[in-house]
Amino acid sequence: MHPTTAAAGPPAAGGNRRPGYLYQKVAAHLAAHPDQIFTVGELTKTLDVPSTGAVFDALKKMAAAGYTTHLTRPHRFQITQAGIDAAGQMPPPAPHPPRQGQRGAGRRQPVTRPNGDLYFPRKLAGATDVDVLQRLRDKRIPVLLYGPPGTGKTALVEAAFPDLLTVAGTGDTVVEDFLGNFIPLPDGGFEFVYGPLVTAMREGRALLVDDATLIPPKVLAVLYPAMDGRRVITIPSYRNERVEAADGFYVIAGHNPGVHGAILTEALASRFDVHIEVTTDWDLARHLGVPRPAIEVAITLNADLAAGRVSWAPQLRELLGFTRVRKTLGAAAAVANLVGRAPQEDRDHVLAALKQQFGPDISALTLGKQR
Repeated sequence: MHPTTAAAGPPAAGGNRRPGYLYQKVAAHLAAHPDQIFTVGELTKTLDVPSTGAVFDALKKMAAAGYTTHLTRPHRFQITQAGIDAAGQMPPPAPHPPRQGQRGAGRRQPVTRPNGDLYFPRKLAGATDVDVLQRLRDKRIPVLLYGPPGTGKTALVEAAFPDLLTVAGTGDTVVEDFLGNFIPLPDGGFEFVYGPLVTAMREGRALLVDDATLIPPKVLAVLYPAMDGRRVITIPSYRNERVEAADGFYVIAGHNPGVHGAILTEALASRFDVHIEVTTDWDLARHLGVPRPAIEVAITLNADLAAGRVSWAPQLRELLGFTRVRKTLGAAAAVANLVGRAPQEDRDHVLAALKQQFGPDISALTLGKQR
């Protein structure tokens, strides 16, 4: 039996024939389980939806409106009271970022990300990183951000582009995660839900391909016609529908060198005219209240990482986590937790660096005997 849809005519330029159906399905499930935190994969499987990209897009919309919390690595979501009160109603569309020449004098101030955290712009090419990314988008110059996990690549893109859509790359990412797929309807039929690439092209939005180098090259090739001079793709699984990119459509990608399975192919690298390395800003870490000894440990371990002596070193994400744990559980537990976050093969090296700053009595955070 072939999938059916609610209407025979072509879809409107903004999305599927039942706007918000998947969003409402995701919101209803979260509202029914207010105490649970879900990953994108868990929700996709539970709701029997074939496209993780479509589910992730719905969750990002909820997070941007304050309807869910949004944790990363992995991406996890939990509904908030505001989300429960919204009763599945979609928030208004995110505003497009201002065009070049419209950014005000306050652009160097902290920028609020969709999850509510602040991003502090950094210097780049005589301006700020946020400003530079916006200027590159204006000129349709694609950017590849690269650096260790936790240095703030995703945070930077979220700060620069309030209208951002995201594809979270893994080795299991498929073409449908970009283009969309059929989902079952309550009446037994099916409806095609467009993926984030199609939505970004039609609505002139920015698309982040996070961890792009984990995605199989044959899958990633779906992006290339949208990025070149044609700026047109087709959807083979849906009547070979033709999709043209609206003004403002923009692709930016993230790459974590050294991560297992991350391969930067020549085909991918050549599609991005600008490659920007993103490293941890130690001055920002100090500004955000990270204790000096923890920063010194991170600087030492990052030097070892650059020299190839270790495969992991704490970045800004781990340092901010250290600070939160320290405020909640105390310094000893925070240090012990940092040991436990290190890969097993690097743990002795990390432990030695921590002992130089925090003293000899350190071990990984471990359960003890019953009290």
